[in-house]
Formats: sequence, structure tokens, C-alpha cells
Amino acid sequence: MPKIETSTSYQTVITTFETTPGTCQDLMDELTEAYREFISKQPGFIAAGLHVNDAQTRIANYSQWRRREDFLAMLRSDEMRARNRRINEMCKSFEPVMYDVTATFD
Repeated sequence: MPKIETSTSYQTVITTFETTPGTCQDLMDELTEAYREFISKQPGFIAAGLHVNDAQTRIANYSQWRRREDFLAMLRSDEMRARNRRINEMCKSFEPVMYDVTATFD
């Protein structure tokens, strides 16, 4: 489970994908498969979630990693580089951005 806390040293990564209603489900399938078969098995992976907007034009992905280096190692792997090439073909753009949690609210 993701832990959204300021007291952790986890690396949070939020990735947004710009897509079209015609390719949104294909992209979701590709992302789901990537998490199920590869990403979730990588060292340092904690949890992730995929979110789709109502218009099916954007997908947001929230993931947490124990360390920044764990995320970067996964991203630079041959397996993920190949998957990212396929993902790139299904969307207009995507951008992973690393964040630190600075405040939380219940």
C-alpha cells in the first residue's frame, strides 16, 4: 500500500500520459501488464496506482519506491526501455516526475 507521509524517505513518482479515447484502453492494458509482469517485481518497488480521467485523454500513474536509485535502475533496464518504446507509440506524450511528500492531510 502506498504511504503518503512526510516522515518517509520514499521516492514518489507521478507520471502523466496524454492519450486519446481510442488508445486509452490499449495504453492501460500495456501499463497494467508492465506493472504486473515487471515493475512490481523490481527491487525497491512499494506500490502504484493507475488513474484515468472521464474523457479518457489522460492517465496518471502514482508510484512509490524505497529510493530514487531503485526507480532509476528500473527505468534504465533493457526491459523497461523496450516497454517504454511501446508505451510511447500509444500516447502523445508521457512524463515521469519525482516528488518528495511535503505535506499530508486526513
